[in-house]
Amino acid sequence: MRVTLNVNGQPREDDVEPRLLLAHYLRDTVGLKATNIGCDTTSCGACTVHVDGESVKSCTVLTVQAEGADVVTLEGLSDGVEGKMHPVQEAFRAEHGLQCGFCTPGMVMAAAALIRDNPKPTETEVREGLEGNLCRCTGYHNIVRAVLAAAEASA
Repeated sequence: MRVTLNVNGQPREDDVEPRLLLAHYLRDTVGLKATNIGCDTTSCGACTVHVDGESVKSCTVLTVQAEGADVVTLEGLSDGVEGKMHPVQEAFRAEHGLQCGFCTPGMVMAAAALIRDNPKPTETEVREGLEGNLCRCTGYHNIVRAVLAAAEASA
């Protein structure tokens, strides 16, 4: 099937198998490797991207379902400016909100959507907002601090 969508602000038109998951399309067809595939069941959130502004787990979205959509991955979060990080990315760096980095792209994408929708979240709201994303390395304390710092910096 032919699919047309925008990925990180760039128009794309590709032939895809109807069963191709958006996560695999982004990684294998487009070459954007920050969208990690961890579970294929929506449990871990490592594949979180924004589709038409909504935070979604791309391992359960068919590419053909994204027809005509605007898709943003971690690579496009800072508007593609070379060397510039999004405030959430910067806060994850500054607050040591990552260790191995596998969950980080999905966490950052989920956090960016959380802050966009709730510019001044409480610690409880951050924890609830990220409960669909798993991290096995940090224990979440630094991740929560990073999201709160990003919200503060964005205010």
